[in-house]
Order: sequence, then C-alpha cells, then structure tokens
Amino acid sequence: MASAASLLLPFPSHFSIGTRKFHNDAAFISPLRKRRLQIRASVTATAPRGLKLSEPEPLLPEIQPADPDFYRIGYMRNMRAYGVEFMEGPDGFGVYASRDVEPLRRARVIMEIPLELMLTISQKKPWMFFPDVIPIGHPIFDIINSTDPETEEDFRLACLLLYGLDVQGHFWQSYGDFLPVSENNLIKLLHCFLQDDLVELQDPDLSLRIEQHQKRAVEFWEKHWYPAAPLKIRRLARDPERFLWAVSIAQSRAVSMKIRLGALVQNTNLLVPYADMLNHSFQPNCFLHWRFKDRMLEVMINAGQHIKEGDEMTLNYLDGAMNNVLMERYGFSSPVNPWDVIKFSSPAKIHLDTFLSVFNISGLEDNYHHNYKVSSEEDRSFVDGAVIAAARTLPTWSEKDVPIIPSRERKAARELQEECHKILGEFPTTSQQDQLVLDTDASISKTRETAIKYRMHRKLLLEKIIEALDVYQGRLFF
Repeated sequence: MASAASLLLPFPSHFSIGTRKFHNDAAFISPLRKRRLQIRASVTATAPRGLKLSEPEPLLPEIQPADPDFYRIGYMRNMRAYGVEFMEGPDGFGVYASRDVEPLRRARVIMEIPLELMLTISQKKPWMFFPDVIPIGHPIFDIINSTDPETEEDFRLACLLLYGLDVQGHFWQSYGDFLPVSENNLIKLLHCFLQDDLVELQDPDLSLRIEQHQKRAVEFWEKHWYPAAPLKIRRLARDPERFLWAVSIAQSRAVSMKIRLGALVQNTNLLVPYADMLNHSFQPNCFLHWRFKDRMLEVMINAGQHIKEGDEMTLNYLDGAMNNVLMERYGFSSPVNPWDVIKFSSPAKIHLDTFLSVFNISGLEDNYHHNYKVSSEEDRSFVDGAVIAAARTLPTWSEKDVPIIPSRERKAARELQEECHKILGEFPTTSQQDQLVLDTDASISKTRETAIKYRMHRKLLLEKIIEALDVYQGRLFF
C-alpha cells in the first residue's frame, strides 16, 4: 500500500465486475489466458502431409471483450486504462492484463478514474458531495440527511446512486447499463435471498443478520417513498426491490478512502466506475491510490509484481475478513480464506512454532505466508490459505526454550481432530452431499448455489484442518 492516500477498505468491490467473485490464486488460469493459449495451440498445430484437417466446430468463448460503449462513455470523460482489458462472462465482468508486465521497484498505474465520474459522499456531517451533483432544494438531500451517520452509509450511497441514474445526461445513467441486474447477480443478498436460501446457509447467525439488513432497508424505503412523496423522489425507486438493488450495489461496490481536494482532506465513501470491476483475491496484484494533484483515483500494480498476459487484475476487498463477513457484504466465500476461524472449545493445544515449521509458514500472525521456494512438491500442492487459517485458528502454546513432547503433541492433535469431526457432524449435510447438489441440480438458482458453496467451504476448512493435523503428527520426531 502506498501512503496515507492509499485504499483503507473498511468496506468497498471479485465476485466479478458484474458480480463479485473470488478465485483460488494457487491453481488459477484466467479464462482469457486459457482462451489465448488454445488459439495459439490451434494455430501452431500442423497436419501430416496429405491429410486435410476438418474444420472444428466454433466454440463460444467463456468470456468476451466488453461492449465498446463500456469504454467509450469513460474515455469521453478522461478515464484511462493502460495494458488491461475488460472482459464479460456468464458471471459478470473482470479485468485482465493485455500484455506482460515486468516487475518494477515502483508501482505502475493501469487505470486512472477522475473524480468527476465518481459518486462520493463524506463519512461525517455536514454531508459533502464530490462533485456536488445534488442541486439545492432537491428532496433527496433531506433523505440522505435523515440517515444515521454511523450505520447507514450504504443508504446514503444508494440514494446518491439512484439520483445519478435518474439525471438526464449523467455519466451514471450510461454506466448503469453495465451494472448487474437482479436476475444474474450473486451479490445482492438484500434483494435476492429468500427465506429458503437463508436456510441453505446452515449458519443461523449469518441468516439473521441478512434478514435484519432486508428489514432495515425495506423500512427505510417505506418511510421515505410513501405515496404522497414528491414525484422526483418516487420515480427514483418505485418499489422496495429497486431500493434494495441500489443498496446492494452500494454495499458491495463502495470503497472508503481519505481524499485530498486542495486544502480539504475528507474521509469519504465512493462508488468508483471501472475500478469496481476488479475482482477479489487474498493475494491481490493491485491496490488503489488517490492522486490529489488532478483529483484522480489510480489503480496500480504492486511494486515487484510480475504480470503475464491474461492474468486477472485483483484487489483485496477486506483484509482479515472471515467468510461470513465476505458472504454478508459481497455474496461470496472461499475454501482457502486464510482469515477464516473455527471456534474450538477443547483445552488441547499444539506447539505453534513446530506447526509453522512443519508447513514452512513464516512471518508474524498477521502476515503468515508459505515459503513456497523451500517447500517440497508435496507441500506446494497441499499448503494453501486453509492451512494458513489453521495456523491462526488452532489452539496453540508457545514457551521459549521449552521443548515439545511428541507423544503429548500427538494426543493434543487427535483431540482437536475429534472436535473437528464433532463440528462436522452437527451440519445437516456433508461437503460431498453439497458438491453433489451443485453438480446435479441444473435448475439451481444463483442465490441457492452461493449459499450451498458457503456452507460447503466451512466444512472443507474443517476437513483441511483434520488433514493438516494428520501431516503434523506424521512429521513429529520421537
């Protein structure tokens, strides 16, 4: 991260630019790169002399370049992108490198978005907009002014977004055509999740929080979009579903950032077009930075980062967020989230430094990482974010100069494994049954699919911890 003006990300935008998505960095080959490798292979392949190759049937690509209008509306207003392509697929948009980028000592800019294209509001009263798009006396300001400064930042941005979509000639009226709609959007938990979907989560606490979000948003709409409200207000959100949609866009795509405008420094919440198309990764290759001289938000490649043509450009939305937080905010989870947590009640503990040494994990707790270069091939394929999560979540002990007793370590590991099995037994379904539903139900809704993946990822973490403890016991020396 770069300077005080860099992204703070208490909440912002990878299910995909249309729908936030996550990918596993360890074994990920982007669809764009895969498609280009297939094209190159087909071009370089030659037939034996005298043998005529039949024409292959054309295949629809997994992703396609974004509509030219998507670029045009931004470039007309001084948005710039360097060495990247916006691609659209079944799950939404993504940003991919269009050429190789050699690692440099300094971060490199790949996008510049001027302030004039953003929807921006200060985090504290008096509410200030940059640019000041709401005219004096418009009733939408009274609605924004009625929000709770501490808890309703998503409502304020939703109101601002609805206003921008309504103003003739406003940039967001054009950009709104490329925002996801409810039918194919995985992230709109407030809008899409029905009661049956919430049950599929198999997480009562998360289900309750999502229900509360839904209720809170509907009550806000009923309070301000009453039948006698001015027409200029009613047409912004004629039904609660429209408002829920706007809240979901604000909730999943906003970024929090300190920006400087001349002598004024403000903590703000922003909706940033184009940058909101960057998907999530726990090992991101990009970050956001505010350039105050000309009021530009920059998307920059990390210093020292090697980028190959076709690699996806990603951000880390919320550093240190557990899967339930990511699910609640963005509508996705990951089986390799290094920050996920299992709550153990057993008094058993394993030796922290020994566990880290067995899997070549280095760094302080907030910065654990796998030493890939010094690990065996077996460990390179086994150690992932879930093993890092195990190092953080397993009960451990650590005393200087006190040697471990292998027999006690194995006993503690077995007790922790038993507790993992007990937790797994409390779920109504197994991870294998969850995967079977995903593989066989062709008519499954997007929200139900997302809910099933969430509960499956919780079980996969427990299974990975059990497996890691097996490896740990096998590598202890008497």
